[in-house]
Amino acid sequence: MDFVANREVFLPAISKVIGVVERRQTLPILGNLLIVAHGETVTLAGSDLEVEVKTELRAKVTEEGETTVPARKLADICRNLAEGADIRLRVKDERCVVTAGRGRFSLGYLAASGFPAMEIEEDGFDFEIEEGQFKRMLEKTAFAMAQQDVRYYLNGLLVELSSSMVKTVATDGHRLAKFVAAMDLAMHEGRQVIIPNKTVMELRRQLGGSEDSVRLSLGEKSIRILMGQTTMTSKLVDGRYPEFERVIPRDLGEAAILDKDALRRSLSRAAILSNEKYRGVRLSFAKGMLKLLAHNPEQEEAEEEIEIDYEGEPVSVAFNVAYMMDVLGAIDAAAVEIRFQVDNKSSIWRGQGAEDETFVVMPMRI
Repeated sequence: MDFVANREVFLPAISKVIGVVERRQTLPILGNLLIVAHGETVTLAGSDLEVEVKTELRAKVTEEGETTVPARKLADICRNLAEGADIRLRVKDERCVVTAGRGRFSLGYLAASGFPAMEIEEDGFDFEIEEGQFKRMLEKTAFAMAQQDVRYYLNGLLVELSSSMVKTVATDGHRLAKFVAAMDLAMHEGRQVIIPNKTVMELRRQLGGSEDSVRLSLGEKSIRILMGQTTMTSKLVDGRYPEFERVIPRDLGEAAILDKDALRRSLSRAAILSNEKYRGVRLSFAKGMLKLLAHNPEQEEAEEEIEIDYEGEPVSVAFNVAYMMDVLGAIDAAAVEIRFQVDNKSSIWRGQGAEDETFVVMPMRI
């Protein structure tokens, strides 16, 4: 195998696939990138057995072939080369030799035949979505996914399809995020799939805000996402997602309308003197005014007041400040609307007028 590619083409392609390569692997070959040179194209692939990313780039191929090379070392070498450098990569004398300018780097490699290939389901349900819209749906909900929860089905993002909409949902048991996008899908019955946490985070990293179409293919056990020259294939979480609609409060009281940035700044200041373990801040709503209160075991206390638009009954409830900040980070509108369930003080947060998003934050005791 022997080819030459420009650094400004080769390095972005490596960056597309290296995100799924774990620093510590059970199989040595999973620390490598698969490189296939054929015709005028070089294909790169990275995998961790659960998710695989492939991308293509144009190159001057003088000898076709395939191999696998250490992912991080190759990326670091290319990253530290001069801008615009031409990079030559060839397999010679049991080594993979990378040359650029006066630099020469000899890497070990493993045979491409040992690189694991993800099984592709051919009979999946295919649909297209605008890249920017898809990324927005993930960013509106992914923050609420669980991390290494024993309820493994929470360690991912639910995608629910119907003939008229696509819905994304995430929850870790303490907060829930739901976003709904109207979409005309040619399907007769609904589908639910759970995309693993790592796949969702990698998608958020790679997706841009363009109006280009992204193609998704949903199988029974896997999902495939085509983004331009890049293809991501991931296993799905095998499990049944909880009935999340039952968690969303009904019987809501009067809405409180707050300036989002003012609330964020006040929470940031109050959190400084909150209990470091529980991170609780109490919100007390009264007509026209919100009071924030935080304290810690050292008898230190923070108190803030914000003018708000609220005409309902007084409500006092405490929340984890990190959960509130996550929600505020997912809201686009300048004002945030908060409503409480009358009996147990569970709350719904959303941007003012943004009926397509729903954020549920559970109260806590402090």
